[in-house]
Amino acid sequence: MSVNRSDRRPRGELNRILVVDDEADIRELIDLTLSRMGLAAECAGSVAEAQAALAAGSFQLCLTDMRLPDGEGLEIVRHISEHYPQTPVAVITAFGSAGNAVAALKAGAFDYLAKPVGLEQLRALVKSALRLPDSAVENSALRALTGESSCMQQVREMIEKLARSQAPIYISGESGSGKELAARLIHARSARSSGPFVPVNCGAIPENLMESEFFGYRKGAFTGAESDRDGFFQAANGGTLFLDEVADLPLAMQVKLLRAIQEKRVRKVGNVTEEAVDMRIICATHRNLRDCVDKGSFRQDLYYRLNVIELRMPPLRERMEDIVPLVDSVLGKLCGEAPPRLSPDAIKALQLYSFPGNVRELENILERATALCAGDLIEADDLHLEPDEMGSGDLQGRGSETLDDYLNRLERQAILEALQKTEGNRTAAARLLGVTFRSLRYRLERLGIE
Repeated sequence: MSVNRSDRRPRGELNRILVVDDEADIRELIDLTLSRMGLAAECAGSVAEAQAALAAGSFQLCLTDMRLPDGEGLEIVRHISEHYPQTPVAVITAFGSAGNAVAALKAGAFDYLAKPVGLEQLRALVKSALRLPDSAVENSALRALTGESSCMQQVREMIEKLARSQAPIYISGESGSGKELAARLIHARSARSSGPFVPVNCGAIPENLMESEFFGYRKGAFTGAESDRDGFFQAANGGTLFLDEVADLPLAMQVKLLRAIQEKRVRKVGNVTEEAVDMRIICATHRNLRDCVDKGSFRQDLYYRLNVIELRMPPLRERMEDIVPLVDSVLGKLCGEAPPRLSPDAIKALQLYSFPGNVRELENILERATALCAGDLIEADDLHLEPDEMGSGDLQGRGSETLDDYLNRLERQAILEALQKTEGNRTAAARLLGVTFRSLRYRLERLGIE
């Protein structure tokens, strides 16, 4: 049973920070900074001294240099991860040693600082670390990832671990598999949960606006810049920046993004000075990022900076045992306390379907079925799943048609059939389809049906 860190020291006692560095002036600088924050520092100059201090008492945070006289800071990171998992540890690396920082994050470090140590960044790191939630505290948000399949249990366990780190995360998975939901859960479980979560669709931003959108701009920087404006990095300060479809970033923007992530500083368009930013980066894409690197469309150095830890979201076809609980969850959201039921044949049809659009497609199928079914029982025919799209997962029946076009075609067909049966009477057609007249009118406008 894990113990909350706030219960591991007498009431009124200061938070204790272990500082490990062989340079006396660095230890003194950090000690002074921590004392002004109302924290107590205990200093060690080697791996052996640090391990002895950890064995003698409890600490709420450890700051360690990477190079020590009798070993490396990675030894301390691994030692703490194994024996004191509730204690976050951050490493101090030499300027430009990105490889060491990545290695430390993969070994379990909470975050890193580059020399020369910036006091503003040091204070931000310490404040963030001391807000880390205890892993024993229950968080119902994780249950939003519906399903008890083994792969979903592994995803939830991974999210718990990732939430206790500041390491950049790369979430891979097909479209509709829940990548943004996973990112939001990592943020909600992290020490940054009180800060903003800023999602950005990298593929939806015009290339000529990317720099100003990401980093902000000063008044007069270009035509139309009538006032100062913050970018995504400033908006996410103190929280999490989620870069969705990061593979769509052009190479020129990838260079600027890499510098901003490494230096934790950005410069607004039209400004001559940089400003510090403190956020965690989580990125995602439905494409294979490694293939993009091999093809030259994505920078290798940025790939290694973003892909410190990978979280894979499994496609729905790999967890068909979760179909029933997912159906219950989706119908509950769509219909409230009295949702329709699915017949055994309808459940079987869903379990045989390949779901190229994953959970998002399941939601669309059920939303359409609830609108078109007669009564409170959804039959297999109400799902409008083509036979050649079930079983083997053969998608040839759809040809080159996108998922949205396919679903719109089915919805258009159902509406036109209803209008034909009612001789164009929209009120009667809405009644036949089981939707309100207002809903039908909206669908007619959206589909362009006269």
